[in-house]
Amino acid sequence: MASHGIRDRVAIVGMGCTPFGEHWDKGVDDLVLESSTDAVKSAGITVDDVDAFWLGTMGSGISGLTLSRPLHLDYRPVSRLENMCATGSEAFRNACYAVASGAYDVVMAVGVEKLKDTNFSGLAMTPPPSDGTQVEMTAPAMFSLLAPAYAEKYGVDEGQMKDVLTHIAWKNHHNGALNPRAQFRREVSKDAIACSPLIAGPLGIFDCSGVSDGSAAAVIVRSEDAERLTDNPLYVKALSFVAGPASGPIDPAYDYTTFEEVVRSATDAYQQAGVQNPRQELALAEVHDCFTPTELVLMEDLGFSERGTAWQEVLDGTFDLDGELPVNPDGGLKSFGHPIGASGLRMLFECWLQLRHEAPAERQIDTDKTLGLTHNLGGAPGECVSFVSIVGTRVT
Repeated sequence: MASHGIRDRVAIVGMGCTPFGEHWDKGVDDLVLESSTDAVKSAGITVDDVDAFWLGTMGSGISGLTLSRPLHLDYRPVSRLENMCATGSEAFRNACYAVASGAYDVVMAVGVEKLKDTNFSGLAMTPPPSDGTQVEMTAPAMFSLLAPAYAEKYGVDEGQMKDVLTHIAWKNHHNGALNPRAQFRREVSKDAIACSPLIAGPLGIFDCSGVSDGSAAAVIVRSEDAERLTDNPLYVKALSFVAGPASGPIDPAYDYTTFEEVVRSATDAYQQAGVQNPRQELALAEVHDCFTPTELVLMEDLGFSERGTAWQEVLDGTFDLDGELPVNPDGGLKSFGHPIGASGLRMLFECWLQLRHEAPAERQIDTDKTLGLTHNLGGAPGECVSFVSIVGTRVT
């Protein structure tokens, strides 16, 4: 894939993120106002200083008015975007490109979703009309296929696979318990996770991300302007977004042990950023743990583990908060839930905190590495979109 990237040409100079949870007392206006206000405040500017806005939401608004109304914008351009569960990342990507092109000096990407008022527990929309050939399965059912397929291919027995998925859920709940913005702020024992009621196939309640409301926002400028606004900008090293041909469910060769879209977007992102060994070079990774087997497969698709070895490395603690490569140190979708439009920017917010050494002491990663990765996907195994970003604290 031909991709030249915009390495080190733009920087994040401010971010905001609401707590995620059941915000019965807040609407979409309240959430976007809170995250946007915090973002511009951290950048030392006001909303009036922002030239243009990109809003990511799947079902909480249908135009730029969703943002311009609560922010009382003075006739500024607002682009509303949607790309399934990677919607927030898509808003960020487009905002970055606008600055890199020279079209604007200061822009903002905002993601928001208010799911608790919608009756939706997944994608906040009804399925579009189709030709009738699409698989009609719930999201837990579709992603549950990953676990037995992986176990069969790599010789992992049923008990071991249960332990692997349990450890992933346990890890993310442990991390989320340390995070004041997480929806679920309580550690859950491995016994409770392993014995939880089944939802689909081998997946229990604690293998599935929750339903929540939330918003996150980022202020983006050209790199040469960044240090006049903050002493600690995050420079955008790579942005890669791919959509697959959606042929997995009808392709006899697809074995449900990989997301080819993730492999392609990760490879492209590493090339853009000049990353040779992601496991050694990254300080942290925030990945799309919609379900525990998703995180397992992503460890291999993102190049953190060799094929067929991630299950053992999960059990060894390689991706724990104090492991070699912390994955989802903020608690991930597992602890935050998944308000569709906000999740991608929430992942970037964790990189913002960790790389600037502003995370709470009890979960601040102790490392001199300067790069963080976010991964966001939307869709299902064999038919999805995938986003990978890499950000860092230094221009290289």
